Amino acid sequence: MNNNRRQFLTASSTLAGMAALPASSVLAAAATRPLYKDASAPVAARVKDLLSRMTLEEKAAQMLCVWSGKRAIEDQRGDFSAQQASQVYPHGLGMIARPSDHQGGATPGGAGDDGARANRSARETADYSNAAQKWAMEQTRLGIPLFLHEESLHGYAAKDATSFPQAIALASTFDTALVRKVFSVAAREMRARGANLALAPVVDVAREPRWGRIEETFGEDAHVCAEIGKAAVLGFQGEQRKLARDKVYTTLKHMTGHGQPESGTNVGPAEVTERTLREEFLPPFERIIKETHVAAVMPSYNEIGGLPSHAHRWLLKKVLRDEWGFKGVTVSDYLGIQELITRHRLADTPQDAAVHAVKAGVDIETPDAFGYKLLPQLVKEKRISEAEIDAVVARILELKFYSGLFEQPYVDASQAEQLTATPDAVALAREAAVRACVLLKNDKGVLPLNAKKVGKVLLLGTHAKDCPIGGYSDVPRHVVSIYEGLKAESERQGFPFAYAEGVRITEERLWGKDEIKFTPPEVNAKLIAEAVAAAQSADTIIMVLGDNEQTSREAWSDQHLGDRQSLDLMGQQNALAQAIFDLGKPTVVFLLNGRPLSVNLLAERADALIEGWYLGQETGHAAADLLFGRANPGGKLPVTIARNVGQLPMFYNHKPSARRGYIDGSTKPLYPFGFGLSYTTFAFSAPVLSQASIARNGATQVAVNVTNTGKVAGDEVVQLYIRDDISSVTRPVLELKGFQRITLAPGETRTVTFDIGVPQLQFHNAQMQRVVEPGSFTVSVGPNSVELKQVKLMVV
Repeated sequence: MNNNRRQFLTASSTLAGMAALPASSVLAAAATRPLYKDASAPVAARVKDLLSRMTLEEKAAQMLCVWSGKRAIEDQRGDFSAQQASQVYPHGLGMIARPSDHQGGATPGGAGDDGARANRSARETADYSNAAQKWAMEQTRLGIPLFLHEESLHGYAAKDATSFPQAIALASTFDTALVRKVFSVAAREMRARGANLALAPVVDVAREPRWGRIEETFGEDAHVCAEIGKAAVLGFQGEQRKLARDKVYTTLKHMTGHGQPESGTNVGPAEVTERTLREEFLPPFERIIKETHVAAVMPSYNEIGGLPSHAHRWLLKKVLRDEWGFKGVTVSDYLGIQELITRHRLADTPQDAAVHAVKAGVDIETPDAFGYKLLPQLVKEKRISEAEIDAVVARILELKFYSGLFEQPYVDASQAEQLTATPDAVALAREAAVRACVLLKNDKGVLPLNAKKVGKVLLLGTHAKDCPIGGYSDVPRHVVSIYEGLKAESERQGFPFAYAEGVRITEERLWGKDEIKFTPPEVNAKLIAEAVAAAQSADTIIMVLGDNEQTSREAWSDQHLGDRQSLDLMGQQNALAQAIFDLGKPTVVFLLNGRPLSVNLLAERADALIEGWYLGQETGHAAADLLFGRANPGGKLPVTIARNVGQLPMFYNHKPSARRGYIDGSTKPLYPFGFGLSYTTFAFSAPVLSQASIARNGATQVAVNVTNTGKVAGDEVVQLYIRDDISSVTRPVLELKGFQRITLAPGETRTVTFDIGVPQLQFHNAQMQRVVEPGSFTVSVGPNSVELKQVKLMVV
């Protein structure tokens, strides 16, 4: 019997039984029922009632999570054991990490499949979640449901779940409606298995491409991170505070400065000023917190000004709560509290680390109870007050009431598989992959390829066949490689097709595995020779180059590195490219990678170059759609591509005193922020203001006509930039303040408008107050951060 129907029939029987009782008996039963179990009561009253019934130990338990310790609450088969859970957690438990994870922390810090043991199926995860919730609801004294969190950076990171393009690729779409749909699917698939909290999205502003986690971000611009991040939150959670049955809570991470670590190494200090924090790193968090009902915020691992974020009261209390009014919970990053001892040397005992974190404003410790299991002891020692614990637990309970878990903690496990990777989800993954790709070069119009003229096609590259999909991924039901996509294309269209590996980067690409085995040069020399020999008989060559999940990833420990000192293609990829280019045959390069790479050779010699990032499970279909012209690339770069590491930092919104010049090279990037070509061409009119002069609290609009001047339909991302020409503190040379992705038919013209007012013109003055200063502003509109047309706005 369907679970929902069974629950309905049970409830109906109960109501019928109560109806047969005398009225006095019904009233007596209602009177003995705790207020917090009354779904019709106000949430605030329910929180107050439940909190008043809890012991100190029960309160502290709500601030705990378990992950690597899951085996202690599981039986020999790995199923959840209520008996063992009651023994280990007699006062209940607040959260369980990754119910889909069979490893239980076998790979510290890891997520997804590390090759050691496949994670739970959809049905197994749903059964596990239901068993855990049944224990929490029926076998703990007060019956408080569990938070069950999972990773969902670019789709639910679980076995068989739909894998969408990596975060940086989703940012390349510049399409907030699409991003919202993507994370709505991720939420649906998570909730079907019982998870209710996503540790996503990442809204770090990333200004350091050597950092292995740049792929997890939405790029280098605060406005893009805010817009795409907000779309992700709305997709996950919806617009209401009350959580729908197919939605999950979200966690903004990582607050903050994480995206510009010293030396480009993960968790390195972010030695930036308060101005840089407030104008670059904090705005995505602030906007999303103020404009959505986002549930959680995660502090970052790094330190700022000598204080790690997990012990930073100014950051987590003064700014987050006092200034922005955040009402949700803060969730530590994995081992973040423990690292106050092991890495930052801010504390020398778990007790001290816990005190630092609680006082700073960290509500829940993940992934396991290290310092927070000592909270009752710390209260009894008067190092932490029970009132401080009460304030935290009240926030936790409030979210649990709004989640609806007290009324319906279970999912229909029989439906979990059917709700995973549904046809509409797979179609959306393909659409997102197509819209994410950025055309960087297309000399002589070599693209799109004409199947009747392309001749024999040779596909090269190990990852053309063994398709990478990026970090924080599990194993989807099926990943379509570029090889699979093009082979099917050749069979449909009738052109000859061949494949050669050409070059290999690493011997395996397991993201969660510590050791990286780089392919020996002598092995690649042989592969390159074979590729050149195969290319002799080819008419058109497509090379797939870039990175994989081991060459760009989160460096979560000293034994698990992922950052780089170079932005060049790793291994012998350039050697392959050079040898193929020297043949003088039409050559297209398709990049699959997690960081912006210094692809100088490719930019110079390839006939066409596509930046695909990691495109998820539909990579091959998207590549075929684009290469053969069924789709027109319209993505734009959410990051600047530097020529080499010597140019770093390299972001578009630099200060006027930066980029003076070098004696041995250019200050111009290889490709600028916002850049991306199309198979058609677009013309922009000069921008026009509805009012050329406004008051400091006034508003105006800028309008620009965009025309498709080519022969095929295509997408353009219209971008608005503003510069305060003369100001009381230095301002960036450009700041993105708006974007719109539009689709135009050949010859079609559309007028695109943007609002300009206080939000677009204000900045922090010398006293760190938001102001709009009188004077002239340069308003620029165009297809990227370089090719712009301008108009002057006066503020009086």
